[in-house]
Amino acid sequence: MIAVDTNVLVHAHREDSIKHEPAQARIVALAESPARWAIPVFCIGEFIRVITHPRLFHSPHSADEACEALSRLLASPSVTVLSPGADYPALLVEAIREANAVGNLAFDAQIVALCREAGVSQLVTEDRDFDHFKGLNAVRIEA
Repeated sequence: MIAVDTNVLVHAHREDSIKHEPAQARIVALAESPARWAIPVFCIGEFIRVITHPRLFHSPHSADEACEALSRLLASPSVTVLSPGADYPALLVEAIREANAVGNLAFDAQIVALCREAGVSQLVTEDRDFDHFKGLNAVRIEA
């Protein structure tokens, strides 16, 4: 299964992003495919936080616009939202220790733990910090 990180969701949503077209193409391809794909639950909240943040964008989206964007993403019949299960705490500790994940990298360890628990093989991301974790293939979008 392929999972998608927050930054790719933001690039796909923000038409002013230099990576908008390749990110949007990747999301559309995943959404229209019958193959299962995933969004880690932590990325959903982060997506809303980022696209509505007035310090990050000259024209941030309203809460309603952000919720509509999220609804469109989750309308894909092949998408799964990854949520923590019983093995998540142990997998999180393992990921934190493996990468010595402190500060912002600890947030990424949460995503890694979710992906490992769900059997995700690839994470589509622009965040090179995921290279600190073993066994999860971080795949970049092409600009």
